[in-house]
Amino acid sequence: MKLELFQIDTFTEEIFRGNSACVVPLKNWLPDETLLKIACENAVAETAFFIDHGDTVHLRWFTPEIEMDLCGHATLASAHCMISHLNYQNSRIVFETKSGELTVDIKDGFYYMDFPSRMPEPAVLPDTIAQSLNIQPKEVFKSRDYVLVYESEEEIRKITVQRSVLDLINLDPGGVVVTAPGTDSDFVSRYFTPQSSILEDPVTGSSHCSLIPFWSSRFGKDKLFARQLSERGGQLYCENKDKRVMVAGKARTYSVGHLWIE
Repeated sequence: MKLELFQIDTFTEEIFRGNSACVVPLKNWLPDETLLKIACENAVAETAFFIDHGDTVHLRWFTPEIEMDLCGHATLASAHCMISHLNYQNSRIVFETKSGELTVDIKDGFYYMDFPSRMPEPAVLPDTIAQSLNIQPKEVFKSRDYVLVYESEEEIRKITVQRSVLDLINLDPGGVVVTAPGTDSDFVSRYFTPQSSILEDPVTGSSHCSLIPFWSSRFGKDKLFARQLSERGGQLYCENKDKRVMVAGKARTYSVGHLWIE
């Protein structure tokens, strides 16, 4: 069986930046074991698989280890794939996912993704996470992810994680996001997933489901610009919408090819 394969860099305007995702359009679902093997072989943070049913598109996301309940950058990559390579004609795409119905509106080169809001609540930081960090947070919150709040962008840049310690905790399907006010953005973040072969995710759309309502409440404004401070870096244009959030960004195609499944 010959399948198309697209590798797309997201939350960026240039290749080799942002977060890379693979996208595989399907006609029918393959066994979950096969989908997971494809994701593992692709060796990027996320591989998206979708089936276009016309009015809606059934979308699923896989890391090299597990199926995810929500992934922002692979959703953006899927939308970019449909618009740029598969001749999709509508300016809105409706995805059916494990996190419910997600819409993506396309305008002026931006992909505006409508996601659920996940306001984090005050929490106690597990000792394992605390021991893995070289700098301790000022505040701790939790939704799907642990949200660790720091005082400055400089601290976020200086954070190092001792993986051998962090790997002792299982946070499937969540992770640890560190965040602070930005210098040339409203806020910055980095994201770590101990259960993943890729420890630091370059740009994480799903973590902003918590970061957007959190910083919107702190700053008293709904429209925010964010940067993720990984080595590849990324830019996210955000809006708080009560029970929903909007996360927007751009994308660039890195490669187009095929894979063969027996």
